[in-house]
Amino acid sequence: MLFFPSIQGGPHENTIAGIAVSLKEAMSPEFKKYDIQVKKNAAKLAEEMTKRGHVLITGGTDNHLILWDVRPHSLTGSKVEKLLEIASISVNKNAVYGDTSALAPGGVRVGTPAVTSRGLNEADMVKVAEFLDRGAKLSIALQNKVGKQLAQFVPAAEASEEVQALKKEVEAFASGFPMPG
Repeated sequence: MLFFPSIQGGPHENTIAGIAVSLKEAMSPEFKKYDIQVKKNAAKLAEEMTKRGHVLITGGTDNHLILWDVRPHSLTGSKVEKLLEIASISVNKNAVYGDTSALAPGGVRVGTPAVTSRGLNEADMVKVAEFLDRGAKLSIALQNKVGKQLAQFVPAAEASEEVQALKKEVEAFASGFPMPG
């Protein structure tokens, strides 16, 4: 049996340093304010999505993300994720209770830490919810036009003038909030 000690695990100083920096930052008053704002933003986004008739798993949120059930719209999280990605909105498909396929899950996970890092607040979550709602409506319209197969849905979304218009609006809105760093 051969042993390769130079590729076994060990005390990786870069990882230790990263953890130390993270812990120091988490102790700062600025991080605590940021953390509170992340939760406020998520709560406002959940409220706005619910107002627009969308179903959220657990009915809302107590943390940094919402889990949006798109099954009531006869959509999959995969389609909504792809359409929103084309429109420059980053979300993740996510399985929800009752799903039978991980490839076509019924949920979309939306987090607020990234937008909070860029300076968005509760008032801005109203616009974010509007973008998400429009993305869902565009997904429904495209699915009705091209069918349920993701292979046909994605090219149709990429070619859609409405999706491209949403993308321009999203990018114009986001340009008012600089990337941190």
